[in-house]
Amino acid sequence: MDNKEQIDSQISKLEEKYKDSGQDLSAYLDGLLYQRYLTYWDYIHLDTLLSLQVPKTYFPDEEIFIMYHQITELYFKLILHEQKQLVDDKSQDVSFFIDRVNRINNYYKALISSFGIMIKGMEREQFLKYRMALLPASGFQSAQYRMIELYATPMENLVHHSQRDLFSSENSIEELYENIYWKRGATDRETGEKTLTLKQFEYRYTPRLIRIAKQVKDSTICHKFLQFSKEDRENEELIKALKTLDLNANVNWPLMHMGSAHRYLRKDKENIDATGGTNWKKFLPPSFQKVIFFPTIYTNQEIKDWGKEWVNHIFNPEKNNK
Repeated sequence: MDNKEQIDSQISKLEEKYKDSGQDLSAYLDGLLYQRYLTYWDYIHLDTLLSLQVPKTYFPDEEIFIMYHQITELYFKLILHEQKQLVDDKSQDVSFFIDRVNRINNYYKALISSFGIMIKGMEREQFLKYRMALLPASGFQSAQYRMIELYATPMENLVHHSQRDLFSSENSIEELYENIYWKRGATDRETGEKTLTLKQFEYRYTPRLIRIAKQVKDSTICHKFLQFSKEDRENEELIKALKTLDLNANVNWPLMHMGSAHRYLRKDKENIDATGGTNWKKFLPPSFQKVIFFPTIYTNQEIKDWGKEWVNHIFNPEKNNK
């Protein structure tokens, strides 16, 4: 087929396409004729993107802090993009499932490896000053990360581990949400009073998170996995991908935050509160949270020892180096 024949064929297909929708191809061709050429900067809205960094202080490193968190949120959006495909998929195709989970793991890999920007890429002295202008804002308030958890696993797996045995899928979404683990990270353990950080977050996002939890009830990624045949559930590549996702999301990612918190919020033997008043030392350790997206693929001992080796290394580096 020569070039003219190919163009004629494409025009015929376009005529059929717009005819079926009751539209006139000629009008669309006029639009194509008048339309200006697309540029890279317009396509990705580059000027807008580069204008979104608005520091609250004059410390240069605050701009690094802002951009890193914005980049992180974009990666979270990519993870959610893949999760939604898995939740919406009706084919129960193992290859598709593995491919999407591996994509998510690649995003986490990039996030985890990039955390050196936070750990080593800023001056501690600057951070301790400009952070005071950010109160009560906190990375704790990342709604997308909470959405990632809701898409990944049933809400009963997100109840704080100390009460997890008291809840099941029979409980309402609202009951499970009230006992979700991350609320303890911004609640005074003695008084039970919620920090302003948590109050703001709940006011802004609770209706949306409850709505998502109801939408994915019985269709989370964990549910999708359990709906596979026994043979597919034992697929080694699939198991490896899911374990890697659990490790990335619930061990390595929190531990990178811990490393950053230790660098910036640890002073001699005292801990400085995180912005928003979250208790990072009691909240971040994986062995304290024990959040596991796919508990059925682990032994009881593995669940019992979840995150301990890594956490011990963080808290007792000298002991572990002996």
